[in-house]
Amino acid sequence: MATIINIETSTDVCSVSLTRDGEVLEHREDYEGRNHATRLSPFIDDVMKYATSREIGIDAVSVSIGPGSYTGLRIGLSEAKGLAFGLGVPLIGVDTLKLLCVEVMFSKYVNDDVIFIPMIDARRMEVFTGAFDLSLTPLMPEQPMIVDENSFARLIESGRTVLIFGNGSDKIIDIIKAPNVQYVSGIKPVAVSMMALSELAFRKSEFIDVAYSVPNYLKEFQATTPKNKVL
Repeated sequence: MATIINIETSTDVCSVSLTRDGEVLEHREDYEGRNHATRLSPFIDDVMKYATSREIGIDAVSVSIGPGSYTGLRIGLSEAKGLAFGLGVPLIGVDTLKLLCVEVMFSKYVNDDVIFIPMIDARRMEVFTGAFDLSLTPLMPEQPMIVDENSFARLIESGRTVLIFGNGSDKIIDIIKAPNVQYVSGIKPVAVSMMALSELAFRKSEFIDVAYSVPNYLKEFQATTPKNKVL
């Protein structure tokens, strides 16, 4: 039985949860935008106080490692590294696209032959995406993709149920249509849903380096000029 602090900051949601043996003991979530720098540390303090007040020991720290927001991922991993080092516990990295799939797994659309296509917004018509079956086995590599009407054609033409979701899926809802394609709205990566993946990684001793691990950005950072820049 592992008690794990889960940290998720890959999109505009900032969230932390304390989980143990399939149960969420405590959690904090902020959906108001990219407030990770100000919200994350207090959220971690809250769940730590909960654990301390009940004499609950922490066995590991888990963090969503991407793909996703460059800034959010850096903030989350930095906090997770410091926490894991301070507690002397291992660090777990959770794939954000697989985490989104977990959010959808118990929806009414899922069957044994389903294909999950999670999408995270990567500006303009580009998304971070991949494809997975029900066991989260990859059906295509995770990648940045500029989506169009031919994206995922091979998977869709298989006739299997294709579920598309995540904050990048709004870009293609009017572009990719087929009888076997369903769009699942409102799916966002949050720390409470990391529990199954975190516990599985802990049981398998699949840990990442506390000092040298980096987020899975999938592509290099490209700076943009602020719209309100004064010349």
